[in-house]
Amino acid sequence: MNRSLLNSLKSGGYILYVRHGEATVGRDLPNLDFQNCLTQRNLSERGRRQAIFYGEILRYFRIPVRYPIATGPFCRTIETAQLAFGSGNFQVEPFWGEVYKLSRNIASIDKVRILSDLQSALEIIPEEGRNQVIVAHSFPVGIGLGQIPDMGTVIIKPRGKGNGYQVVSRLSLSDLSTLRY
Repeated sequence: MNRSLLNSLKSGGYILYVRHGEATVGRDLPNLDFQNCLTQRNLSERGRRQAIFYGEILRYFRIPVRYPIATGPFCRTIETAQLAFGSGNFQVEPFWGEVYKLSRNIASIDKVRILSDLQSALEIIPEEGRNQVIVAHSFPVGIGLGQIPDMGTVIIKPRGKGNGYQVVSRLSLSDLSTLRY
């Protein structure tokens, strides 16, 4: 990432939409229960290391974040937020679990609603001097923010309610770790 992007992030005003760390192989169970991690794919050991490293990177570069971090209700998104930012520094927001449904076979009216709500959420400008971090899921190709690798970050510049947003950059964990001043 170039110097101007790092300096911009240090000034705040961005949304960092982050996909959770690498999860175990398999699928979430059909009877998925957010209160029961045994019904879900969870972070692998590699995913846990990725999440810890992610938090270390943001602290190293002194990128200011707004607390609490927003996270979806899945165990893998919650654990990612806990490992990266600390156990008391996140808040589960059920909407970010809705993004997961976009990769499923859902009614088009539900898809339109989720994407409209996503648009609205990504238009909200964070408090001055801070960046909002959201830990959630990837999207299907060509939908929402598109596919995101494990611990990948989509950097978004919100333009305010009703004014849209701009995707400024898409960074893998490796890209993020090689920021330059």
